[in-house]
Amino acid sequence: MSGLSVIILTHNEEKHIARCLTSLRSVTSQVFIVDSFSTDRTVEIAQAMGAVVVQNPWTTYAVQFNYGINHTPFKTTWLMRMDADEYILPNLAEEINHRLPTLDADVTGIYVKRRVMFLDRWIRHGGYYPIWLLRLWRQGQGICEQTWMDEHIKLGGTTDAPPKTVEFTHDLVDHNLNNLTWWTQKHNNYATREVIDLLNIRYNFDETVRVTPRLFGTQEERKRYLKEKYASLPLFTRPIIYFLFRYIGQFGFLDGRKGFVWHFLQGLWYRFLVDAKLMEVYHHTGHNKQAIIAYFKQEHGRDLTVGVRDATKTATSQ
Repeated sequence: MSGLSVIILTHNEEKHIARCLTSLRSVTSQVFIVDSFSTDRTVEIAQAMGAVVVQNPWTTYAVQFNYGINHTPFKTTWLMRMDADEYILPNLAEEINHRLPTLDADVTGIYVKRRVMFLDRWIRHGGYYPIWLLRLWRQGQGICEQTWMDEHIKLGGTTDAPPKTVEFTHDLVDHNLNNLTWWTQKHNNYATREVIDLLNIRYNFDETVRVTPRLFGTQEERKRYLKEKYASLPLFTRPIIYFLFRYIGQFGFLDGRKGFVWHFLQGLWYRFLVDAKLMEVYHHTGHNKQAIIAYFKQEHGRDLTVGVRDATKTATSQ
Protein backbone atom coordinates (compact mmCIF):
# COMPACT_ATOMS: atom_id res chain seq x y z
CA MET A 1 0.00 0.00 0.00
CA SER A 2 1.16 3.56 -0.74
CA GLY A 3 0.70 6.61 1.52
CA LEU A 4 -2.38 7.59 -0.46
CA SER A 5 -5.97 8.56 0.27
CA VAL A 6 -8.71 9.28 -2.26
CA ILE A 7 -11.45 11.93 -2.30
CA ILE A 8 -14.68 11.27 -4.21
CA LEU A 9 -17.78 13.46 -4.55
CA THR A 10 -21.09 11.65 -4.90
CA HIS A 11 -24.76 12.21 -5.54
CA ASN A 12 -26.92 9.21 -6.47
CA GLU A 13 -24.02 7.11 -7.74
CA GLU A 14 -25.23 3.62 -6.80
CA LYS A 15 -24.55 2.42 -10.37
CA HIS A 16 -20.89 3.40 -10.17
CA ILE A 17 -19.55 3.65 -6.63
CA ALA A 18 -18.87 -0.06 -6.00
CA ARG A 19 -16.93 -0.35 -9.27
CA CYS A 20 -14.86 2.72 -8.40
CA LEU A 21 -14.08 1.58 -4.85
CA THR A 22 -13.24 -1.94 -5.98
CA SER A 23 -10.65 -0.58 -8.42
CA LEU A 24 -9.01 1.41 -5.60
CA ARG A 25 -8.66 -1.48 -3.15
CA SER A 26 -5.17 -2.42 -4.30
CA VAL A 27 -3.80 1.12 -3.80
CA THR A 28 -5.53 2.29 -0.61
CA SER A 29 -8.19 1.53 1.97
CA GLN A 30 -8.50 5.21 2.84
CA VAL A 31 -11.34 6.71 0.81
CA PHE A 32 -13.16 9.89 1.87
CA ILE A 33 -16.52 10.55 0.22
CA VAL A 34 -18.33 13.90 0.35
CA ASP A 35 -21.94 13.12 -0.55
CA SER A 36 -24.51 15.77 -1.42
CA PHE A 37 -27.44 13.93 0.20
CA SER A 38 -27.96 11.05 -2.20
CA THR A 39 -31.45 9.53 -2.19
CA ASP A 40 -30.34 6.14 -3.52
CA ARG A 41 -28.03 3.49 -1.98
CA THR A 42 -24.77 5.37 -2.63
CA VAL A 43 -23.95 6.04 1.03
CA GLU A 44 -24.98 2.55 2.13
CA ILE A 45 -22.78 0.88 -0.50
CA ALA A 46 -19.81 3.15 0.17
CA GLN A 47 -19.90 2.63 3.92
CA ALA A 48 -20.28 -1.12 3.52
CA MET A 49 -17.10 -1.07 1.43
CA GLY A 50 -15.17 0.80 4.11
CA ALA A 51 -15.27 4.40 2.86
CA VAL A 52 -15.65 7.31 5.29
CA VAL A 53 -18.71 9.33 4.24
CA VAL A 54 -19.86 12.81 5.19
CA GLN A 55 -22.74 14.75 3.71
CA ASN A 56 -22.55 18.37 2.65
CA PRO A 57 -25.05 20.50 0.68
CA TRP A 58 -23.97 21.09 -2.92
CA THR A 59 -22.87 24.57 -4.01
CA THR A 60 -20.31 24.01 -6.76
CA TYR A 61 -17.85 21.25 -7.55
CA ALA A 62 -14.94 23.41 -6.40
CA VAL A 63 -16.53 24.24 -3.03
CA GLN A 64 -17.45 20.60 -2.46
CA PHE A 65 -14.07 19.23 -3.43
CA ASN A 66 -12.13 21.80 -1.43
CA TYR A 67 -14.29 20.83 1.53
CA GLY A 68 -13.07 17.29 0.98
CA ILE A 69 -9.44 18.42 0.84
CA ASN A 70 -9.74 20.52 3.99
CA HIS A 71 -11.68 17.95 6.02
CA THR A 72 -10.23 14.63 4.96
CA PRO A 73 -9.62 12.48 8.06
CA PHE A 74 -6.65 10.74 6.44
CA LYS A 75 -3.19 12.23 6.97
CA THR A 76 -1.47 10.49 4.06
CA THR A 77 1.41 11.93 2.07
CA TRP A 78 -0.60 11.88 -1.16
CA LEU A 79 -4.19 12.72 -2.13
CA MET A 80 -6.00 11.53 -5.24
CA ARG A 81 -9.07 12.90 -6.98
CA MET A 82 -11.56 10.43 -8.46
CA ASP A 83 -15.08 10.74 -9.81
CA ALA A 84 -17.58 8.06 -8.85
CA ASP A 85 -18.09 6.99 -12.48
CA GLU A 86 -14.34 6.46 -12.95
CA TYR A 87 -12.11 3.52 -12.10
CA ILE A 88 -8.40 2.85 -12.32
CA LEU A 89 -7.02 0.04 -14.43
CA PRO A 90 -4.93 -2.68 -12.74
CA ASN A 91 -1.73 -1.53 -14.46
CA LEU A 92 -2.25 2.00 -13.11
CA ALA A 93 -2.82 0.57 -9.63
CA GLU A 94 0.45 -1.34 -9.91
CA GLU A 95 2.24 1.77 -11.13
CA ILE A 96 0.91 3.83 -8.21
CA ASN A 97 2.06 1.23 -5.70
CA HIS A 98 5.53 0.93 -7.19
CA ARG A 99 6.34 4.49 -8.27
CA LEU A 100 4.70 6.63 -5.61
CA PRO A 101 7.12 5.72 -2.78
CA THR A 102 10.14 6.29 -5.06
CA LEU A 103 9.34 9.84 -6.21
CA ASP A 104 11.72 12.65 -5.28
CA ALA A 105 10.58 14.86 -2.41
CA ASP A 106 10.24 17.89 -4.70
CA VAL A 107 7.62 16.20 -6.90
CA THR A 108 4.26 17.64 -5.86
CA GLY A 109 1.86 16.40 -8.53
CA ILE A 110 1.22 13.43 -10.82
CA TYR A 111 -0.57 13.41 -14.15
CA VAL A 112 -2.46 10.36 -15.37
CA LYS A 113 -4.25 9.66 -18.64
CA ARG A 114 -8.03 9.44 -18.78
CA ARG A 115 -9.80 7.36 -21.40
CA VAL A 116 -13.46 8.18 -22.03
CA MET A 117 -15.98 5.44 -22.75
CA PHE A 118 -19.28 6.30 -24.45
CA LEU A 119 -21.93 3.62 -25.04
CA ASP A 120 -19.18 1.14 -24.14
CA ARG A 121 -16.87 2.46 -26.86
CA TRP A 122 -13.46 3.94 -26.10
CA ILE A 123 -13.29 7.43 -27.65
CA ARG A 124 -9.70 7.45 -28.95
CA HIS A 125 -9.82 10.39 -31.38
CA GLY A 126 -11.08 13.94 -31.69
CA GLY A 127 -8.59 15.16 -29.09
CA TYR A 128 -10.10 12.92 -26.41
CA TYR A 129 -7.17 10.60 -25.87
CA PRO A 130 -4.88 10.95 -24.17
CA ILE A 131 -6.29 13.58 -21.80
CA TRP A 132 -3.68 14.24 -19.12
CA LEU A 133 -5.15 15.19 -15.74
CA LEU A 134 -3.46 16.16 -12.50
CA ARG A 135 -5.05 13.57 -10.21
CA LEU A 136 -2.49 12.94 -7.45
CA TRP A 137 -0.74 15.58 -5.36
CA ARG A 138 1.07 15.89 -2.06
CA GLN A 139 -1.26 16.74 0.80
CA GLY A 140 -1.18 20.46 1.47
CA GLN A 141 0.10 21.27 -2.02
CA GLY A 142 -3.11 21.31 -4.07
CA ILE A 143 -6.53 22.97 -4.11
CA CYS A 144 -9.40 22.81 -6.57
CA GLU A 145 -9.53 25.77 -8.94
CA GLN A 146 -12.49 27.96 -8.03
CA THR A 147 -14.46 28.18 -11.24
CA TRP A 148 -18.02 27.34 -12.18
CA MET A 149 -16.93 24.81 -14.82
CA ASP A 150 -13.89 22.75 -15.92
CA GLU A 151 -12.22 22.81 -12.52
CA HIS A 152 -8.60 21.69 -12.19
CA ILE A 153 -6.34 20.99 -9.23
CA LYS A 154 -4.01 23.97 -8.80
CA LEU A 155 -0.65 23.23 -7.19
CA GLY A 156 1.29 25.65 -5.02
CA GLY A 157 4.28 27.35 -6.62
CA THR A 158 5.36 30.53 -8.36
CA THR A 159 5.90 31.53 -11.96
CA ASP A 160 9.68 31.48 -11.41
CA ALA A 161 9.61 28.13 -9.65
CA PRO A 162 6.61 26.13 -10.91
CA PRO A 163 5.63 22.93 -9.11
CA LYS A 164 7.47 19.80 -10.24
CA THR A 165 5.21 17.11 -11.68
CA VAL A 166 5.60 13.72 -13.33
CA GLU A 167 3.46 11.64 -15.70
CA PHE A 168 2.39 8.08 -15.03
CA THR A 169 2.10 5.70 -17.96
CA HIS A 170 -1.24 3.98 -17.42
CA ASP A 171 -4.89 5.02 -17.49
CA LEU A 172 -7.96 5.67 -15.45
CA VAL A 173 -11.29 5.19 -17.19
CA ASP A 174 -14.33 7.50 -17.31
CA HIS A 175 -17.26 5.18 -18.06
CA ASN A 176 -20.69 6.51 -17.10
CA LEU A 177 -23.45 3.89 -17.14
CA ASN A 178 -26.45 6.24 -17.16
CA ASN A 179 -28.64 6.66 -20.23
CA LEU A 180 -28.64 9.48 -22.79
CA THR A 181 -31.64 11.19 -21.19
CA TRP A 182 -29.58 11.55 -18.00
CA TRP A 183 -26.55 12.67 -20.04
CA THR A 184 -28.45 15.42 -21.88
CA GLN A 185 -30.09 16.68 -18.68
CA LYS A 186 -26.67 16.79 -17.00
CA HIS A 187 -25.17 18.72 -19.90
CA ASN A 188 -28.10 21.12 -19.91
CA ASN A 189 -27.13 21.99 -16.33
CA TYR A 190 -23.46 22.10 -17.34
CA ALA A 191 -24.35 24.58 -20.08
CA THR A 192 -25.65 27.09 -17.52
CA ARG A 193 -22.43 26.77 -15.51
CA GLU A 194 -20.40 27.13 -18.70
CA VAL A 195 -22.28 30.35 -19.52
CA ILE A 196 -21.32 31.74 -16.10
CA ASP A 197 -17.70 30.73 -16.62
CA LEU A 198 -17.54 32.35 -20.07
CA LEU A 199 -19.19 35.52 -18.76
CA ASN A 200 -16.75 35.57 -15.86
CA ILE A 201 -13.85 35.64 -18.32
CA ARG A 202 -15.27 38.85 -19.80
CA TYR A 203 -16.75 40.56 -16.74
CA ASN A 204 -14.67 39.19 -13.84
CA PHE A 205 -17.60 38.92 -11.43
CA ASP A 206 -15.53 37.57 -8.54
CA GLU A 207 -11.92 37.05 -7.59
CA THR A 208 -11.05 33.37 -7.90
CA VAL A 209 -8.06 31.05 -7.63
CA ARG A 210 -7.53 30.06 -11.26
CA VAL A 211 -5.10 28.14 -13.35
CA THR A 212 -2.84 30.58 -15.24
CA PRO A 213 -3.60 30.43 -18.98
CA ARG A 214 -0.51 29.46 -21.00
CA LEU A 215 -0.40 28.08 -24.53
CA PHE A 216 2.80 26.12 -23.85
CA GLY A 217 2.15 25.26 -20.21
CA THR A 218 0.58 22.18 -18.65
CA GLN A 219 -2.53 20.65 -20.22
CA GLU A 220 -4.87 22.53 -17.85
CA GLU A 221 -2.99 25.81 -18.47
CA ARG A 222 -3.24 25.25 -22.21
CA LYS A 223 -6.93 24.34 -21.89
CA ARG A 224 -7.56 27.55 -19.93
CA TYR A 225 -5.70 29.58 -22.58
CA LEU A 226 -7.70 28.00 -25.42
CA LYS A 227 -10.96 28.51 -23.53
CA GLU A 228 -10.27 32.22 -23.22
CA LYS A 229 -9.52 32.37 -26.96
CA TYR A 230 -12.69 30.38 -27.67
CA ALA A 231 -14.68 32.86 -25.57
CA SER A 232 -13.55 35.68 -27.85
CA LEU A 233 -14.99 34.06 -31.01
CA PRO A 234 -18.47 34.94 -32.38
CA LEU A 235 -21.50 33.12 -31.00
CA PHE A 236 -22.71 30.07 -32.96
CA THR A 237 -19.74 30.02 -35.35
CA ARG A 238 -17.37 28.75 -32.66
CA PRO A 239 -19.22 25.48 -31.85
CA ILE A 240 -19.34 24.63 -35.55
CA ILE A 241 -15.64 25.37 -36.00
CA TYR A 242 -14.83 23.41 -32.86
CA PHE A 243 -16.85 20.37 -33.96
CA LEU A 244 -15.31 20.32 -37.45
CA PHE A 245 -11.82 20.65 -35.98
CA ARG A 246 -12.44 17.74 -33.62
CA TYR A 247 -14.32 15.50 -36.02
CA ILE A 248 -12.20 16.08 -39.12
CA GLY A 249 -8.98 17.79 -38.09
CA GLN A 250 -8.45 15.51 -35.07
CA PHE A 251 -9.87 12.39 -36.79
CA GLY A 252 -12.95 11.99 -34.62
CA PHE A 253 -14.61 10.20 -37.55
CA LEU A 254 -12.37 7.21 -36.80
CA ASP A 255 -14.40 6.57 -33.63
CA GLY A 256 -17.27 5.11 -35.69
CA ARG A 257 -21.00 5.60 -35.32
CA LYS A 258 -21.00 5.81 -31.51
CA GLY A 259 -18.08 8.19 -31.76
CA PHE A 260 -20.05 10.40 -34.15
CA VAL A 261 -22.87 10.61 -31.60
CA TRP A 262 -20.35 11.50 -28.88
CA HIS A 263 -18.51 14.18 -30.86
CA PHE A 264 -21.77 15.65 -32.19
CA LEU A 265 -23.44 15.86 -28.78
CA GLN A 266 -20.40 16.87 -26.74
CA GLY A 267 -18.57 18.93 -29.37
CA LEU A 268 -21.47 20.65 -31.20
CA TRP A 269 -24.88 20.27 -29.53
CA TYR A 270 -23.63 21.08 -26.03
CA ARG A 271 -21.57 24.09 -27.10
CA PHE A 272 -24.36 25.36 -29.36
CA LEU A 273 -26.68 25.16 -26.33
CA VAL A 274 -24.17 27.22 -24.32
CA ASP A 275 -24.20 29.92 -27.01
CA ALA A 276 -28.01 29.88 -27.15
CA LYS A 277 -28.12 30.44 -23.39
CA LEU A 278 -25.58 33.24 -23.73
CA MET A 279 -27.77 34.85 -26.38
CA GLU A 280 -30.72 34.59 -24.00
CA VAL A 281 -28.74 36.33 -21.25
CA TYR A 282 -27.70 39.15 -23.57
CA HIS A 283 -31.29 39.46 -24.85
CA HIS A 284 -32.47 40.21 -21.32
CA THR A 285 -29.49 42.22 -20.07
CA GLY A 286 -28.01 44.06 -23.05
CA HIS A 287 -24.41 43.13 -22.06
CA ASN A 288 -24.69 45.18 -18.87
CA LYS A 289 -22.66 43.64 -16.04
CA GLN A 290 -25.00 44.61 -13.22
CA ALA A 291 -28.02 43.49 -15.24
CA ILE A 292 -26.34 40.11 -15.85
CA ILE A 293 -25.70 39.71 -12.11
CA ALA A 294 -29.35 40.56 -11.36
CA TYR A 295 -30.58 38.20 -14.10
CA PHE A 296 -28.75 35.16 -12.72
CA LYS A 297 -29.89 35.93 -9.21
CA GLN A 298 -33.52 36.14 -10.34
CA GLU A 299 -33.61 33.34 -12.94
CA HIS A 300 -31.15 30.84 -11.45
CA GLY A 301 -30.79 31.85 -7.80
CA ARG A 302 -27.02 32.36 -8.19
CA ASP A 303 -25.05 35.31 -6.89
CA LEU A 304 -22.22 35.75 -9.38
CA THR A 305 -20.44 38.27 -7.17
CA VAL A 306 -19.98 35.59 -4.53
CA GLY A 307 -19.11 32.92 -7.08
CA VAL A 308 -17.31 29.91 -5.69
CA ARG A 309 -14.75 31.60 -3.44
CA ASP A 310 -17.04 32.55 -0.51
CA ALA A 311 -19.50 29.67 -0.64
CA THR A 312 -19.02 27.76 2.59
CA LYS A 313 -20.98 24.89 4.07
CA THR A 314 -20.74 22.60 7.04
CA ALA A 315 -20.85 18.83 6.83
CA THR A 316 -22.55 16.31 9.00
CA SER A 317 -20.83 12.94 9.52
CA GLN A 318 -22.81 9.86 8.67
